[in-house]
Amino acid sequence: MNSKKITIEELYDKTGSLYKLVILASKRAVELNDVAAQLTEYEKDNISETTLKEIMEGKVSYTGQKKV
Repeated sequence: MNSKKITIEELYDKTGSLYKLVILASKRAVELNDVAAQLTEYEKDNISETTLKEIMEGKVSYTGQKKV
């Protein structure tokens, strides 16, 4: 298990926006809380840690919706 601390700068680099990061993390946390399949191998993490690790590993990403 990798115990490296994830920094906000690293997460920002993955999403390009703090707004996108917060939206992505909150939506993924809700999915995990609703028993969605975990995309990482870390079993002892809480939902927040799992969500951030998934974002860092590029396993979840933000796709904005276009306004019509």
